[in-house]
Amino acid sequence: MTTGANKKFRVLVVEDSAFMQRVLENIFNSDPQLQVVGRAKDGREAVALAKSLKPDVITMDIMMPHMDGLQATEQIMSCNPRPIVIVSSESKEGAASTLRALELGAIEFVGKPSNSIDLDMNSVKEELLRKVRMAAKVRVVRTAARPMPMAQQKRASDATGPAERLARAHALNSSGQRFPVAVIAASTGGPAAVMRLVPGFTRDFPAAVIVVQHMPANFTSQYAAQLSEFTSIRVKEAETNEALQEGTLYICPGSHHLRVTPEGRIRLDNSGRINGYLPCIDVTMETAAAYAGAMTIGAVLTGMGNDGAHGVQAIKRAGGLVLAQDEATCVIFGMPAESIKTGAVDQVLPIDEIYSAIEKRVIGICRASPVGARE
Repeated sequence: MTTGANKKFRVLVVEDSAFMQRVLENIFNSDPQLQVVGRAKDGREAVALAKSLKPDVITMDIMMPHMDGLQATEQIMSCNPRPIVIVSSESKEGAASTLRALELGAIEFVGKPSNSIDLDMNSVKEELLRKVRMAAKVRVVRTAARPMPMAQQKRASDATGPAERLARAHALNSSGQRFPVAVIAASTGGPAAVMRLVPGFTRDFPAAVIVVQHMPANFTSQYAAQLSEFTSIRVKEAETNEALQEGTLYICPGSHHLRVTPEGRIRLDNSGRINGYLPCIDVTMETAAAYAGAMTIGAVLTGMGNDGAHGVQAIKRAGGLVLAQDEATCVIFGMPAESIKTGAVDQVLPIDEIYSAIEKRVIGICRASPVGARE
């Protein structure tokens, strides 16, 4: 970044098409806050230039020769972390790859229009510039570290303690009565943060878990499919009118708000943005608290803005537990900070301690509540 009144964020463009490199360079150089300082045509060049140029932000294509954008993102975030914005297709295949990159630590993504010509890229110009400027200001706080898929975890792990604790809690809570509901909220940086939590959840986890991640509608079903590879809890995209169940992790569709009805069913609402957000975390937390009361757990993870700040207050008033990710492990501390300001947060924890806090609370609820006493 240059100094003085005319300081600019230095951008490295990674794109295998020479034409698209020029299109992106023209877009970025048209912004008074941005300056392209390098172009890479594949992942190998990207890794080398990230190290030598030390750009403030990198835009990364996915499909490239020699080394693709996923491999390059993993190497950069492991060895020489830089904020990365994925610029790639929004097709089903593109969505899967983009989510992988976000799980590896990329900050944001912008979908390429279908034809990827100059006019089409201009249609996403403002979104692209906004997200690149935002990413350039982010303090990179983590290196790439994906958990093993479940098949490998089962072979590698011989620890039975946590599983036995959860199995006992599940047995205590198997009478058909109400059970704990955990709402996990995230925005920018969320896919990587959630990926750190999900391996802890098991198929016998004696609570329902709802993940509300600010994400486009065409990504959330794929997000559910990819998360299911890394955890034994059942993972699915939420459907309207289905009953909440223990041992299930629900992904809120990106096109709808998710409400929990007084009967413990999911209601999806596509009424548009609420307080600027779709989906709106506050809505899910407030209705979950109304249903589950003191058995509600809210966890606010990394993200920009203040979504969740009203919801955590509802959970606190209901007697539930509120957790927030700490600043040191957040990509963006906005949402956790706003929740903390309300005074409703019980614990501020590093991302790797949040699952344990949720588990401890759930087990405590199941032990403390006699069978038949949770209606």
